[in-house]
Amino acid sequence: MISFREAFIVWLRVALYSFGGPAGQIAVMHKILVEEKRWISETRFLHALNYCMLLPGPEAQQLATYMGWLLHKTKGGLVAGGLFVLPGFIAILTLSILYAVFLETAFVEALFYGIKPAVLAIVIGAVIKIGQRTLKNRTMIAIAVLSFIAIFFFAVPFPAIVISAGLIGFLGGLVRSGTFQVVGVDAAEVDPEEASMDHLQPAAPHAGRAARTAFCWLLLWLTPVVVLVLTLGRDHIFAREAVFFSKVAVVTFGGAYAVLAYIAQQAVETYGWLQPGEMLDGLGMAETTPGPLIMVVQFVGFMGAFRFSGAMDPVTAGVLASVLVTWVTFIPCFLFIFVGAPYVESLRGNRHLTAALSGITAAVVGVILNLGIWFGLNAWFGTIEDLRWAGMRVMMPVWSSLDPGALGLSVFAFVLYFGWKLNMLKTIGLCVTVGMLYAYLVG
Repeated sequence: MISFREAFIVWLRVALYSFGGPAGQIAVMHKILVEEKRWISETRFLHALNYCMLLPGPEAQQLATYMGWLLHKTKGGLVAGGLFVLPGFIAILTLSILYAVFLETAFVEALFYGIKPAVLAIVIGAVIKIGQRTLKNRTMIAIAVLSFIAIFFFAVPFPAIVISAGLIGFLGGLVRSGTFQVVGVDAAEVDPEEASMDHLQPAAPHAGRAARTAFCWLLLWLTPVVVLVLTLGRDHIFAREAVFFSKVAVVTFGGAYAVLAYIAQQAVETYGWLQPGEMLDGLGMAETTPGPLIMVVQFVGFMGAFRFSGAMDPVTAGVLASVLVTWVTFIPCFLFIFVGAPYVESLRGNRHLTAALSGITAAVVGVILNLGIWFGLNAWFGTIEDLRWAGMRVMMPVWSSLDPGALGLSVFAFVLYFGWKLNMLKTIGLCVTVGMLYAYLVG
């Protein structure tokens, strides 16, 4: 029997080591839970991971919640998922305050000048890694290409792309199951000897319990949103952020990288909460602090409230917005796991869900590529013209605004990350050092 105290210590370790985005975070959990502690079998871990990827929201945080639920039911899931978020929340809140208050200082500008190129390399690395895992046949490649064309040239909303890809995967799996079974674990093929190592016996699905759980978490999630809209009005910054990020929480399929394009488009172009370069700065914060990469939404919420604080102190408004945005982003994650986990456990090897997941994951490759190009153009050029031609969206860089230092740092980051195979933290550290030196010498 695994004690709750021992599990608490393990989840604290996972939270403090959760650097490197979802790939690094999942690797940390696998090493500790599967290899070191041997609390979870390999197949059980992969099964949970695959279905967490199918859910909206940050898959690594949901996986931690799922594993905590398997070990100690609801209280285990709360501790595992909550601790996973806490260090990143504190770190990004601190950085957001420093960024908003001291952005014009040479030190802060130089610091983030070096982070941007490294983040670009990491985004491209995500495209390559997910592509290698997912694009195993021409059909998957076609879905990825079409999703890129849809979002880059026609600005099709990300949720529409995800729904379409999932539907294509589901229907395609009915006709040609082998083509769309590229992501997932078939429970029928699990090694019986390994399965016998897995002593965890999750609760069986129960409709009444699921309904009660859903009601409680929906109440926790939506009550602040409704209260803010009714008391402050829909146009107040807190109400707008509560509604927007509540919507984001249910359309973030495919992980943080995939939804960042959608968040950036809305936060920068629709609401005006951020400038394009600031979105990349926020991503750099999330990349270099522990916790889910989707914590970048906290930075977006802070900056929006800081700029549109009205009569309230800007920093106070930003702090309150950070708490609000984090709440409406992660409460749904607990809802999805605590309601769905018993059913997910009973649906091991369901090929229809696996086919839908395969289609979504292929589409995510195209969406992430769009994100990389969008961030690259805004990092290298100070001015981007967003034109429309024959129904298509054409992003034209103004070549006179090219920043040779940013371009050179990007090349340096690519050499470090792909050529020398340095990890994320070392790549960012070296880019920050060189970037600060360049900014001080040239600027």
